[in-house]
Amino acid sequence: MHIQKRIENYWQTANERYDETIQRELKGVQKEVWLRLLRESRPPGEKLEVLDIGTGPGFFPLLLSEMGHQVTAIDCTESMLATARENAEGAGFDVSFHLMDAHKLAFEDNSFDMILTRNVTWLMYDPPAAYREWHRVLKPGGRLLIFDANYYLWTQDSQWQEEFERDTEEAVKLGFKKFEASNVEESNRIGQDLFFSKIRRPQWDVPVLFNLGFGKIYVEGDLSELISDEISKVRYRTMPPFMIRAEKTEVNYLYGLKSQDF
Repeated sequence: MHIQKRIENYWQTANERYDETIQRELKGVQKEVWLRLLRESRPPGEKLEVLDIGTGPGFFPLLLSEMGHQVTAIDCTESMLATARENAEGAGFDVSFHLMDAHKLAFEDNSFDMILTRNVTWLMYDPPAAYREWHRVLKPGGRLLIFDANYYLWTQDSQWQEEFERDTEEAVKLGFKKFEASNVEESNRIGQDLFFSKIRRPQWDVPVLFNLGFGKIYVEGDLSELISDEISKVRYRTMPPFMIRAEKTEVNYLYGLKSQDF
């Protein structure tokens, strides 16, 4: 079975748990943190055309709609889209949702002012192809925002795995709820086969994006103090969230890199 189908099957049943996570964020201090981060990172313009890739239960559409932008959101699973639609409708927002593969976008060239994605790129089976598609549908001067982490790099390093397991147990003491054993086993099997389970990021992404035509590339190597709650800071201590901001420019150059690894 192709890994994309395995990923779809896994996430098809994860919508309720994932929705619980984003609802906590939307009701907590993280909401204002994310709103501020998006305002600081978006391109100029009053009402932007925004594409959220891998929307899940619709976290970004809720925030971006509140900011006054027009949002299109895609996901590869019907259950996630159903939850996202319910959340958007409940908030009174008009969001266009589509079932779609992030590697093969059914949109015209130069369609969006901004593309963003959170906790999605680590799952992609062909990141260069996906990034090429995203560049295609961005308008000139449009921005790409990637929020992600090195989630399964620990599968390649026994010491890192031990540290992650210790951090998970510590997070449980703080209130983290473990997944069912069957879900964990399947998640780990998928994780070992992922493109990014063997590659350290965001170091890999920067030259790839640059060579595909992105410029003004800016990286934050560790956003945990800004966007993570206390449980997440502990559980993902070995794999903190990072941000990549890149622009579709005629002349490419690196804008800023903020990480001890650069």
